[in-house]
Amino acid sequence: MAQHKDNIDIQQLVFPARLREIGRWLIRSEVSGRVPFEITYFTSGLSWRAFYMGTLSQDEKTMRLQGYVRVTNNSGEDYENAQTRLIVGKVHILDQIAELARRQYPYERPGEVPVPPATARPSSEMLEMKRGMVDLASTRLGALAGKPKEVKKEGLSEYFLYTIEGTQTIPTGWSKRLLSFDVDEVPVVNLYKYEEQRYGRSVVRFVSFKNDEEHNLGDTPIPGGMLKVYRTADDTGHLSYTGQSSFKYIPVDEDVELNLGPVADVVVEPTLMGFLTRDYRFDRRGNISGWDEVRVFKIKVKNTRQIPIKIEIQRNFNTTYWDLQRSEDLDEGEFEKVDVDTIKFTLKLQPRSSREFRYGLTTYHGVRQEDWTKAAR
Repeated sequence: MAQHKDNIDIQQLVFPARLREIGRWLIRSEVSGRVPFEITYFTSGLSWRAFYMGTLSQDEKTMRLQGYVRVTNNSGEDYENAQTRLIVGKVHILDQIAELARRQYPYERPGEVPVPPATARPSSEMLEMKRGMVDLASTRLGALAGKPKEVKKEGLSEYFLYTIEGTQTIPTGWSKRLLSFDVDEVPVVNLYKYEEQRYGRSVVRFVSFKNDEEHNLGDTPIPGGMLKVYRTADDTGHLSYTGQSSFKYIPVDEDVELNLGPVADVVVEPTLMGFLTRDYRFDRRGNISGWDEVRVFKIKVKNTRQIPIKIEIQRNFNTTYWDLQRSEDLDEGEFEKVDVDTIKFTLKLQPRSSREFRYGLTTYHGVRQEDWTKAAR
């Protein structure tokens, strides 16, 4: 059509009354004979979401990361041998598409579509469309089979375009899963955390990695989604389920820490061993105006796994006026002050081992807080 583009004019698109899902194009041609032409238009009802599978090695130092996208077609039209392109980012024109899709039939002649006010609360449909747009363009290329589709990734200003190799056939009402990427031996860090104020009495497991070249990633941002993590159980390829976590969009060179949930094979048992009050201060009337409280805690940590682990234990206090006395079974580098009311112990445990340590906590109350402040200076 390129050589005849000045002689071909698309004059009108009408939607006949009482005919649902039918559009009629009025095209004027000043060329004698047949002329091929291409019509490009937006539609709604196409969506996609990303999800991932991670497989940890037996020593859990690396992870195979596989990314997938699931394309769902609820447009009312079958797409046969269509090229699939996925857009990651907020494409603002979709606000107008969503508004157009809400129009009821019989359709009137399309006019100016109002853009919803910025202050209006977006619907769940619009939010879904903003998260990702699917562009299915008809093509005559045959579908490739027998190997994972190559995904070509391009940066387009504020968003990324993922073009999946070959073509796909997706009937209306159907979804199709497509492999986005498959990266082996991504270096990961395994960490266990215990903090009663945040996680209760359970130990929670985390896995972290970085979207960069050093971690065999970093070509493009990673769309947000759900990651299910498994572990290689033996040399025959059997897997055991470890946990799952959702995450948001990961830019290039950004770290991600995934919360895989509570575990039962690592246990932390804090016990209050002693409590006393001392160093009373009295006012002129003989009433108590200040005092110290001293508590002694024992922390026991058990690792029932067959691999070594690293665990962070955070203890939160209900005051900012405190001192910590560590026992001899706790090294200097194994604890640190996180903020004004929190301390963190960091331990490494060998396979199927346990560790026990104690610490004393002195808190200051009333006028004794002034004494603590002067001593801290």
